[in-house]
Amino acid sequence: MEGGRSSNKKSTLTGKKGIEELYDEFTVIWEEMWGEHMHHGFYDLSDDRLALSRTIDEALRSASVPSVEEDPLKSKTPKRIVDVGCGTGGESVYLARKYGAKCWGFTLSPFQVEKANALALSRGLSDQVSFLVGDALSQPFPDGQFDLVWSMESAEHMPDKKKFLNELLRVAAPGGTIIITTWCHRDLKADEDSLQSWEKEILDKFHKDYHLPLCSRADYVKLLQSLPVEDVKTADWTQHIPPFWTGVRRSAWTWRGLMTQLRRGVETVEASLALPLEVEQHCQEGVFKYSVITCRKPK
Repeated sequence: MEGGRSSNKKSTLTGKKGIEELYDEFTVIWEEMWGEHMHHGFYDLSDDRLALSRTIDEALRSASVPSVEEDPLKSKTPKRIVDVGCGTGGESVYLARKYGAKCWGFTLSPFQVEKANALALSRGLSDQVSFLVGDALSQPFPDGQFDLVWSMESAEHMPDKKKFLNELLRVAAPGGTIIITTWCHRDLKADEDSLQSWEKEILDKFHKDYHLPLCSRADYVKLLQSLPVEDVKTADWTQHIPPFWTGVRRSAWTWRGLMTQLRRGVETVEASLALPLEVEQHCQEGVFKYSVITCRKPK
């Protein structure tokens, strides 16, 4: 989940300002320790940085978005991409470079926008990639603009999931692909009407502390089935994530991690690591699931 500036406290604000404050609190530390890709890694590999970029590639593969190698004439690769909840821009830069596409990213945080535009400039992509402040529930774009609508670890923050999905669909071009990777709570079993009380307590805490109103993967599917989309596909990637948390713990003892702790303070770094480590715990309990959800807007 994207991250912020240094502090040893959780966000004390609510709504959009609370999400902005949370990520402004953690971005600097997460970026210093893990680089520009502020999301979980997809592991069949041991290298943390390769796993982070592989998450992107596996999500594209899940949605059957061809690579340039598969489509050298670029007749089916995306030309215009929007990165919804772009963080500091790592995914936007990666996608723009991968496809030679134009990419627009937005986030609630002006601080992250500044860092994302600086990243694009440093990579020589400022004429190809741009970032702005924006709200995923009311995107700052006209209808039907993008061949690829990309949301990596931002959907979990949306208080109104249906409005969020409607906005993704609105800005997608006819035939465009929508890709969501997100944390969910587990699907209900056939004989269940609701989660158990202890699971609800965990979800309530995460909603309060980290602005994460989670729903299930099945809830996303049900919402998408009520919208004019096609080729809805989902997958549970939870089993590919655990090495990331090992890397999180290990990163605190690397040279970069130790220097970050000296600059930012040990308590501040511990606070920024608390979120992924709490997520790890609740994955082990079976409450949290990491999911990919893809669909297409009809032509």
